[in-house]
Amino acid sequence: MAAPPCAFSPRGCRLFASAGPDGRLRVWDTAGSRLQHEYVPSAHLSAACTCLAWAPAGARQPPSKDGPQRKKRKSEVGGEVDKQLDILAIGTAVGSILLYSTVKGELQSKLDGGHDSRVNCVRWHQESCCLYSCSDDKHIVEWNTQTCKVKCKWKGDNSSVTCLCISPDGKMLLSAGRTIKLWDLETKEVYRHFTGHATSVSSLMFTTVKPTNESKPFDGITGLYFLSGAIHDRLLSVWQIRSDRKEKNAVMSFTVTDEPTFVDLTVSEVKEEPVKLAVVCRDGQLHLFEHILNGYCKKPLTSNCTVQIATPGDGDSTPKPVPILAAAFCTDKQSLLLVYGNALQPVIEKVSLNTSEPHICLVRDIQKVLSLKTDAAVTKVKTPVVNSEAKVLVPGIPGHSTAVKTPALGKEKKKNKRKPGETEESIEERLGALDIDVSKVKTPGGLPQTDSFAVLLVQGLESNDAEILNKVLNTRKENIVKNTVARMPIHAVIPLLHELTKRLQGNPYSASLMVRWLKSVFTVHASYLSTLPDLIPQLGMLYQLMESRVKTLQKLSRLHGRLFILVTQVAASQTVQDVPEVNQTAKLVYEDESSEEEGSDDEMIADKDSDENWDEDEEKEEQSDEQDMTVEKEINGDSDLEPENESEEE
Repeated sequence: MAAPPCAFSPRGCRLFASAGPDGRLRVWDTAGSRLQHEYVPSAHLSAACTCLAWAPAGARQPPSKDGPQRKKRKSEVGGEVDKQLDILAIGTAVGSILLYSTVKGELQSKLDGGHDSRVNCVRWHQESCCLYSCSDDKHIVEWNTQTCKVKCKWKGDNSSVTCLCISPDGKMLLSAGRTIKLWDLETKEVYRHFTGHATSVSSLMFTTVKPTNESKPFDGITGLYFLSGAIHDRLLSVWQIRSDRKEKNAVMSFTVTDEPTFVDLTVSEVKEEPVKLAVVCRDGQLHLFEHILNGYCKKPLTSNCTVQIATPGDGDSTPKPVPILAAAFCTDKQSLLLVYGNALQPVIEKVSLNTSEPHICLVRDIQKVLSLKTDAAVTKVKTPVVNSEAKVLVPGIPGHSTAVKTPALGKEKKKNKRKPGETEESIEERLGALDIDVSKVKTPGGLPQTDSFAVLLVQGLESNDAEILNKVLNTRKENIVKNTVARMPIHAVIPLLHELTKRLQGNPYSASLMVRWLKSVFTVHASYLSTLPDLIPQLGMLYQLMESRVKTLQKLSRLHGRLFILVTQVAASQTVQDVPEVNQTAKLVYEDESSEEEGSDDEMIADKDSDENWDEDEEKEEQSDEQDMTVEKEINGDSDLEPENESEEE
């Protein structure tokens, strides 16, 4: 939910205006925290106030809706200089702009016909009677507050234009959606482009009125610094307008603990004078910075001092933090005006802080201070004076037709407190008591939708309820996981990452489910996570856990491969053994004549080859035997017989 718009008056922060969630405009006196004005627009419920801007001290008063008035004398004009001109411009959600006079306590005029959608920012020109506004309809409108008509209208961006700021010389205009543009107000052309933020810009303001390099001639804009902050972004960026058109990045940044909701600063008028910055965050803390803007600074700058407010916590009660709503520097640039407590009944206090201490905690008992000091002329509610002799009719007295309902005997009044040991009624039982059909309330299948998943996830993270977290985080559907992460608020991203890290250390089944959530978180919210200055220590445990798991992955893969091969071989051998023996004898043989002849010829050739081989072997053996015998005979002195004698002997 966006912070309610509020603003201090330009001259000495004498007044503080805030638009509450009920659609009422309240103007407070900062000196005594008294409510001076309360204005309720006619369509305050449908056209809620979206932005506020006080008219500068030199602006001319727009005409009253009552018609032309007589020309004032010089003496009258001189007497009204101190009162003039507390005109408050109010942007609404339907596109109209209201001009409210705090001097007269009435609506001065209404500007219509410029925007078709919600007005995001209004800014007054320092000298002329012009008013600039931007809207969700992507356009910037220049108004003439004297005629209450559109002076000029042009397209400011391809998406919503969320913030405006006019240069110190009044010739340039800064506009921002996500990217930041510098416009020339005479030609209505873009003079410079800047990269901007990942989300919509919520604050723009110049920090210097003179360039730091005084050697070059000053054209009114080159060399100046300006500050920008965005929603869901904990970094405030500082940009410098340079002569080089290619330079589009921020020169330095300031880091805070949460999204900035209110920013105020002291403008540096001299080169050596530091810029003092007061940033109120959504978590209710105030961060004070003091830095000399002298060029590029890579590392984000942390606050010099952090201010918190808490209740005293007397007795058994514990101290409770009190949120700071707004803060502004006084004219001496040393003391601060703090607005804290409830937005409908704030406490405004002027304090002087010792910024040398890094942390300051102010103890305030707001229960005693929160008594409203409203002037008698402000309230229009009159309490009638009741005479003691007057007869007041109540139900049950003759003359009234309303019957008095007497409680039944024996039934005691129910107390809200439960007895010890008694269980609280479930929502289903309460709906049944209200005669509401529970089956119609439940969604088909009993599963909540994506919207309720995101709400349940945030509730589970805030209350640390394991049952709710298990119900949400154990889902297996990818589209539900992606839609839930996309619709969850940005402040719940870091607690979700801590919860996922805790669950990754559990069993592998839950870890496999948590990886899906991690993937979606890093995909959807990568731009937000990149802006966190302390991202490394916050995600250090997750990084170490993933690193240790990845180190064993290679060894596990090798083991898996070897086991797969062994299992495959064992399964293959079992399949071979299980196969029965097949009888390979032919049941029928058909022989052709030509095939028999060819087969016999082949067999004959094979037999001849084998016979020849055998004959050769036998001849070799006989020759070797004969040689052995001749050698023996020669040794014994015998001679061989002639072949004829041998035949005769035979």
